[in-house]
Amino acid sequence: MSSPDPQVRAARNKSTSRPPRGPVVAVTGAASGVGALLTERLAASEEVKQVVAIDERRGGCADAEWHILDVRDPAIADRLRGADVVVHLALDLDLETDAAARTAYNVRGTQTVLTAAAAAGVHRVVLCTSTMVYGALPDNELPLSEDAELRATAEATGVGDLLEIERLARRAPRAHPGLNVTVVRPAVLVGGTDTALTRYFESPRLLVVAGSRPAWQFCHVDDLCSALEYAVLEKVDGELAVGCDGWLEQEEVEELSGIRRMELPSAVALGAAARLHRIGLTPSPAGDLAYTMHPWVVSGSRLHDAGWRPAYTNEEVLAQLLDEVSGRHTVAGRRLGRKDATAAGAAGATVALLGAAAVVRRARKARRRI
Repeated sequence: MSSPDPQVRAARNKSTSRPPRGPVVAVTGAASGVGALLTERLAASEEVKQVVAIDERRGGCADAEWHILDVRDPAIADRLRGADVVVHLALDLDLETDAAARTAYNVRGTQTVLTAAAAAGVHRVVLCTSTMVYGALPDNELPLSEDAELRATAEATGVGDLLEIERLARRAPRAHPGLNVTVVRPAVLVGGTDTALTRYFESPRLLVVAGSRPAWQFCHVDDLCSALEYAVLEKVDGELAVGCDGWLEQEEVEELSGIRRMELPSAVALGAAARLHRIGLTPSPAGDLAYTMHPWVVSGSRLHDAGWRPAYTNEEVLAQLLDEVSGRHTVAGRRLGRKDATAAGAAGATVALLGAAAVVRRARKARRRI
């Protein structure tokens, strides 16, 4: 007996298959970074009906429905119609971006997405900030509760933008009744990322401020994506911290990395960092230094209570970070070329930067006297 015609067989299969279940999920910033990874993950999930990918360029996920536009464009509301959940990941946290332009993009983009989602009938928006919003302070508990007060200031790179996004998240349900907002806060994110905190491990010496007690908690991008998926599927909501269990003391980090420390008094380290940033020699403001001085570890209990567990340990993520930054040379947050790093040496590069700052400062004082 001959087999059925392929078209007939396909029709039978279609008629007997169950319609896809789960939410329609829109992801902004879907073409790169965490957005691209999450888009692929959701498109492959049997618990997600469809993925709508939004970015200023098309990404690589062939199973998503792509829309090319800027998230600040109010026309995004039309692209969100029919979506149940929006995950907003279109953020600019590049160290080299002009600070004012970065803030304008991040804040305006989030405002537009929240308003557009409400207008389109979306019932849940998932935002992503950072555990940096808790602030790095000497009196922080180890670990902090997710309900701990957000005590960060706008002095570190991008943290002011993240705090404003947190404020928008809190106000949105009041401004748009029926809109649920979940905020996911990853620890130091590792996996193709470039931040002031990942650059810390590109230095020939780990700067340690005398008298400080840093504690390091990392988050692998795969763990962040799995936590975002939990939020998308409404397995957990509210304000969520995500990262590896526990933390590493500075001594453990030095032992695991094999990078020796360079210890400086607080006044010297903070003063030099502020001067170097002010004259444009480094992209990192002095506020970034606090996150290498004081603890800001968070428990992540809400995700744990919902059954989520990280796939990576702090030790494993640190090892991956060290592998990723191998061959890069950064001093005081400023990337050096291979020739510069070789010529300057470890401590020499730092001394050179500090010396340059001092020369500029003396020159400015001399001009004022004329």
